[in-house]
Amino acid sequence: MGLSDKIDNQAEEAKGKAKEGLGKATDDERLEAEGKVDQSSGSLKQAGEKVKDAFKS
Repeated sequence: MGLSDKIDNQAEEAKGKAKEGLGKATDDERLEAEGKVDQSSGSLKQAGEKVKDAFKS
């Protein structure tokens, strides 16, 4: 768990932002909601990585 996890989390968050934007553009509420969930999931995982890093120091 390290750099690759952080990259995956950032990719998930970026994918969520893209989904949300596409959902807004196409007026697809389901896609917009999925994007928000993906962003939240990526953000939570990143926070977990930061906590782990803090305890390693």
